[in-house]
Amino acid sequence: MASRKRQRTDEAAAMVASRTSVAENSRKVELRLPYSQPAPFSDDPIAVMTRNECDYTQRITLDTAAKATRPIRVYADGIYDLFHQGHARQLMQAKNAFPNVYLIVGVCSDTLTNRYKGKTVMNENERYEAVRHCRYVDEVLRDAPWVITEDFLVKNKIDLVAHDELPYGCADEQSVNDDIYKDIKAKGKFLATQRTDGVSTSDLVARIVKDYDVYVRRNLARGYTAKEMNVSFLNEKKFLLQNKLDELKDKYEEKKHGLIQRWEERSRDFIANFLDLFGRDGRLNNFWNQSKGRLQRALSPSPLSSPRSNENNENNGESAYEDHRSYSSISPTSDSGDDDSDV
Repeated sequence: MASRKRQRTDEAAAMVASRTSVAENSRKVELRLPYSQPAPFSDDPIAVMTRNECDYTQRITLDTAAKATRPIRVYADGIYDLFHQGHARQLMQAKNAFPNVYLIVGVCSDTLTNRYKGKTVMNENERYEAVRHCRYVDEVLRDAPWVITEDFLVKNKIDLVAHDELPYGCADEQSVNDDIYKDIKAKGKFLATQRTDGVSTSDLVARIVKDYDVYVRRNLARGYTAKEMNVSFLNEKKFLLQNKLDELKDKYEEKKHGLIQRWEERSRDFIANFLDLFGRDGRLNNFWNQSKGRLQRALSPSPLSSPRSNENNENNGESAYEDHRSYSSISPTSDSGDDDSDV
């Protein structure tokens, strides 16, 4: 009897400890802030425990989600290459679709993506890490399937699938125009999100291709080799020459700016000196005002050469000429004439 009582006591203590551990772990899940640490992967213990605690017997559809008494497990999947604001906004919509949402994000592997869509810029590990550092994500599922099946939903206890409403097909199959979410929509488990206009991975890749020369030259200047960027030998030399020309141009612009700045500084001094000399209150203007009278007197004719004195001189000359004539009339001939008359 004593041994049975002891065994029951130990079992009860174990159950209490187990419940306490579950409660603590649940509290850790609730307290896990997206800002303080990345979201766990689906096979991490904390994600497994959260999934096991979910009462999936209570099935939730889009129509009954508003009345749900447990967290709604919403699943969003994608490639998430060059993770950008369009991706983040889509996940934000899924996270805030209902008051209590546990958001699981599935990221497709490189193999599936290269097969159904094409080559990515980021590899799968880089894309996994980019998504799990988004603040709206509670869990990341690696190597997500391209087509979602009922078994996948049950295994991961997924209630709703979030994606935009545009049909999404498989590029290499005959069902290229089919929608891989049509079965999810038929079951009432599809949560429609809105795309962000003008922002997509394809747009970003198009920008890079458009400015290909700029980015190659930038990376060459930063130490990347032509082989690493798959650039030919001739293009490498062309880009290096362009970088050198831009460097010389920058130096010229810097030198020209310095010359212009020095010219502006000197021009201000020149203008100040000019105004000091020739301005209204300048030294030369004051000197001119002071010496103007003296200069006028110095340049004017003298009193001796005035018109009135010239007239006097002319009159004096005429009178002298008349006196000379009167003086010359008294000549020896007149005396001899008198003598002849006497004879």
